[in-house]
Amino acid sequence: MGLSALVLGGASLPATSVDVSLTGLRSTKGQVLVCLTANPKQFPDCTDDKRAVRMAVDADHAAHFSIAAPGPGTYAIALVHDENANNKMDMRLFLPREGFGFSRNPAIGMGAPKFSSASFKVSGETDQTIKMKYML
Repeated sequence: MGLSALVLGGASLPATSVDVSLTGLRSTKGQVLVCLTANPKQFPDCTDDKRAVRMAVDADHAAHFSIAAPGPGTYAIALVHDENANNKMDMRLFLPREGFGFSRNPAIGMGAPKFSSASFKVSGETDQTIKMKYML
């Protein structure tokens, strides 16, 4: 069997991606920090999750963007509107000074929502509309 038969005969996995529509961004300053994780223990801060997809999107282009998921599965997204582009969520006492959002837009109480409240299935191309929230 030649190489072309192997290439043409091989089945390819479907592309897995999440198309995000972002609403409620209060300004186009800075960037939007994105975390896509399948690990409930690493949600919403996925800095220690080696398998998470992390990226920054310029705030002036953040109304719609895509995240390439590692493969089919259950994921959750956490967003931070990092208005001063210092790559972190700034706090005042215990309240976030910058905006945040989560997939499936769960209700926010004291602290971040649980993974189960923000998680969704990805099996191909998936859409999520996320509304940014600001405390201050």
